[in-house]
Amino acid sequence: MPTGLSTTLTATSDFLFGTILVWFLLGAGIYFTIRTRVLPLRHVKDIIRAIIGSRSDARGGISSFQAFAIGLACRVGTGNIIGVALALILGGPGAIFWMWIVALLGTSTAFMEATLAQIFKVRQADHTFRGGPAYYISRGLNLKVPAAIFAVVFLIANALSMPMVQANAISATIGGATGAAPWLSAVIVVALTAPVLLGGLRAIARVTEYLAPIMAIAYLLIVLFIVLTHPAGAWNALVSIFAGAFGLRAGLSGVAGGLTAAVLNGVRRGLFSNEAGLGGAANAAGSATVDHPVQQGFIQAFGVIVDTIFICTATALAILIASPEVYTPGVTIPDAAGTLTQDAVADLLGSWTRLPMMLMIVIFAYSTILGAYSYAEVNMDYLTRHPVATKALAMGAVVCTAIGSLTQLITVWTIADILLGVGAIINIAALIMLTPWALGALRDWEKAQRRQDRDEVLTVAECGSLPGACLTIRPDAVRFSPNSPSLPARVPGNAWE
Repeated sequence: MPTGLSTTLTATSDFLFGTILVWFLLGAGIYFTIRTRVLPLRHVKDIIRAIIGSRSDARGGISSFQAFAIGLACRVGTGNIIGVALALILGGPGAIFWMWIVALLGTSTAFMEATLAQIFKVRQADHTFRGGPAYYISRGLNLKVPAAIFAVVFLIANALSMPMVQANAISATIGGATGAAPWLSAVIVVALTAPVLLGGLRAIARVTEYLAPIMAIAYLLIVLFIVLTHPAGAWNALVSIFAGAFGLRAGLSGVAGGLTAAVLNGVRRGLFSNEAGLGGAANAAGSATVDHPVQQGFIQAFGVIVDTIFICTATALAILIASPEVYTPGVTIPDAAGTLTQDAVADLLGSWTRLPMMLMIVIFAYSTILGAYSYAEVNMDYLTRHPVATKALAMGAVVCTAIGSLTQLITVWTIADILLGVGAIINIAALIMLTPWALGALRDWEKAQRRQDRDEVLTVAECGSLPGACLTIRPDAVRFSPNSPSLPARVPGNAWE
């Protein structure tokens, strides 16, 4: 690609993600946090209960937990390792505090898009569901063109560009640790991805249901061991995070310098690590079989917590506990971000950890390929349900993993960034316009919880405040169904009918 065009694409991506989307996503997080009345704090028990009960019968479809695991597979990737390292280098330890703040705001955004994905989902012939931004933009707002644009850009970015980028990361990681030739990495990646991608959404759900949580737990256990064996270092790391966040101690600035750098880098990395508002996880959320849309909203909100509060914090602690030779605020250069986490773990636990860390990074990247492709398949099903198109998409994704393993395509990553950014802007605008629906579902759920002990059935009049649905309370479950003729809007062919 000509240098001039490459430079233009890079500048466009930097402007889109460095300016426009930061304010869009941050503003949306604040807005939804206020409108839901600080949902993650008010409903922490309900979120925990939703997670505990999420592996219930999927009734032939995708279980709530499987949908959560697909979203987790995409959220928890190489960005949690390299992205956090870069935030520490550029913004200093204080950047991590601002990542936490952004995550707390992002839970409300994730709740909104997952709940809307459930409200406007549609049933497939194979008893699975499809939902997500394309569906709620089209069915909730009757905006067919923006919905189609979102579906196309998300399909290209997640089925073609993302497999290339993540496969290249896998190839580079394997080659750097073992010296394996790129062609061998390509064979490994294709052998791992082809059977799963060609198996469709159910196959992806079965793999990610175990792979994503197990890898996340394994990573957390490694860092927990580091914290327990280095208590003084862990305490100093936490102190440096809070001190750096407010500029309370000299020497804690990143190479970008100052308190402003800590805030901006923490906010930016936090927004794009947890993905709340970008629209991706909503595609997985809309595929779940649940009794009430709010259940999946709670579960996807928890995914943001897992991503940032747990995984990103674990990465930060490992780096901050390591010796100054590994990381020093304001001194360590950005080029070190790619291996900084592995270097920190090796410094603390020994060089033998480089191989298992390599394996963990490879699996993180592999699970991201699977999760991203599942998003693309949902959007392909929105555009066309022809089985040939779905198979062609899967084969195209497999081919792209092979290409990405053999060639570093920086421009492809830039194009994927721009496409995802365009989709995110469309998604955020839709979320704001559809806010009454999600808030209505939340009020519906809260009213049900207050009446649960009395085992009552709500009448049409009692649930009429919710635009599109009415609740029936049963002794064992909260069930959601659009059965009120007096509602201001109806959704033809709704999956809840």
